[in-house]
Amino acid sequence: QVQLVESGGGLVQAGGSLRLSCAASGRIVSINSMGWYRQSPGKQRELVATITSGGATNLADSVKGRFTISRDNAKNTMYLQMNSLKPEDTAVYYCNADVRSLNGHIYNYWGQGTQVTVSS
Repeated sequence: QVQLVESGGGLVQAGGSLRLSCAASGRIVSINSMGWYRQSPGKQRELVATITSGGATNLADSVKGRFTISRDNAKNTMYLQMNSLKPEDTAVYYCNADVRSLNGHIYNYWGQGTQVTVSS
């Protein structure tokens, strides 16, 4: 089994910054793509950013220039640096990862989510 644990969420004023972390643990051979998603009340979960094992990144247009995604493969950890936060960034942020297990298969996992609240 694999666990993804997010941390770093909280309450911040508009214009402020937060850094989210997602640590993967368990029976991991390797981690392929990882990503951050978010969901606010009454809305569908949406993609925020993804990063491949080689470091190629993709960010939603709404966060380009403000958010940065990165990962430390040695630590099986992914980060999301969020700057110039806006009230519309308020959401529960979820970590997602494609993990190659001991049996050679790739499974998709989600974290439990961390709340980010941006006050105006």
